[in-house]
Amino acid sequence: MVKGYVGNEMFEKALDLFEKIDIELGDVTYTIVFNACAKLCNDRAMKIGKKLLAEMPENYRNNNITSNSAIDMLMKFGDVESAERIFQSIKAKDIITYNAMVKGYVGNEMFEKALDLFEQIDIELGDVTYTIVFNACAKLCNDRAMKIGKKLLAEMPEN
Repeated sequence: MVKGYVGNEMFEKALDLFEKIDIELGDVTYTIVFNACAKLCNDRAMKIGKKLLAEMPENYRNNNITSNSAIDMLMKFGDVESAERIFQSIKAKDIITYNAMVKGYVGNEMFEKALDLFEQIDIELGDVTYTIVFNACAKLCNDRAMKIGKKLLAEMPEN
């Protein structure tokens, strides 16, 4: 039901229902609620999201989907430090994990950090990665950004 509310962009209703849940939560529920909190990005969402994150069982932190949602939420709250802690704790980072961090840095106007992290990525890039990094380069608009943007453009697959 919470997922249905989130899927229909009824984020307040999703959080209302979530607060009434009195059962043990699964990793999917954490992911859905983190997404709702990220979309709302208001005081209530921040309070619920951070409380949920603090109470989240350790074994769920090894789930990239849940951790990526938490990173996205924290970055949208402007809590870069907490997002970085989660990112560092992820053992097997995938491109979605990197995208969440790079996009979060861009969203928090930390363009140099976005490019620093991008340069550390040693796995295959996805379409979203190109878009995020080009955006960071455009916002930064310096020699480094121009070099990275040109290099990325030259290496970008044609399809």
